[in-house]
Amino acid sequence: MPIDYALDEAGIATVTINRPDRLNALDSEHYAELSRTWMEVRDDPAVRCVIVTGAGEKAFCAGADIKAVVGQKVELWEVWRSQQTPLINRGLEIWKPVIAAVNGYCLGGGMTLLLATDIRVAVPHAEFGVPEVKRGIIAGLGGTQRMVRQLPHALAMELLLTGDRVDSDWALRAGLINKVVPASELMATARRYAESIARNAPLAVQAAKELALRARDASLADGMRMEQFTNTLLEQLSTDVQEGRTAFIEKRKPSFQGR
Repeated sequence: MPIDYALDEAGIATVTINRPDRLNALDSEHYAELSRTWMEVRDDPAVRCVIVTGAGEKAFCAGADIKAVVGQKVELWEVWRSQQTPLINRGLEIWKPVIAAVNGYCLGGGMTLLLATDIRVAVPHAEFGVPEVKRGIIAGLGGTQRMVRQLPHALAMELLLTGDRVDSDWALRAGLINKVVPASELMATARRYAESIARNAPLAVQAAKELALRARDASLADGMRMEQFTNTLLEQLSTDVQEGRTAFIEKRKPSFQGR
């Protein structure tokens, strides 16, 4: 399968883009499969956290398969099918945390996928970039929108306008990624992040992610009010809140059920 999916007993899902012979580039078929996978992640209550990576040692994802995707003719009405094959970097709302394990080239659509994740770990030889302007197009799937929200203006514009690649040291200094680790430690490091998240109350984790992301488009007063409402909702209705309190009093690890 071009997109591999696995879910373990801890509630940690692993999504692997498995097309190493094409540097894990995606054509329409693979985008559709990836969309179905993300919707499964969204809709399965057993999933608490996700790790996304690429197969092989060369690439996380080299973006869209230029030969198969760029320049395709589409009907004008298709422009307004904005929810067709939704992705986390194209409109699909997934409040479960997503961790990127970047094992190599992270370019174009791979980079915009990265920008839609929450925690990012990369290998030293990873390279990052949005080279679309070198092909006469722009960084889509949120590229021009998330880049300027997540990086300082000058650094974001450097990537968007030159189309040049940067290395993992640059990405770390810029705050684009959390850690650089040896390739042999990449998945284990991502796994440690995932396990730490999966041990927490799932509804609280999802609420925290949603409120944090929505804060970008809300006033401070509105965001704080939503925090208040959300905490009240959890405290009144979630059995995990009582479990967390009881476990604290009894000095044991809580067993959260996501209810």
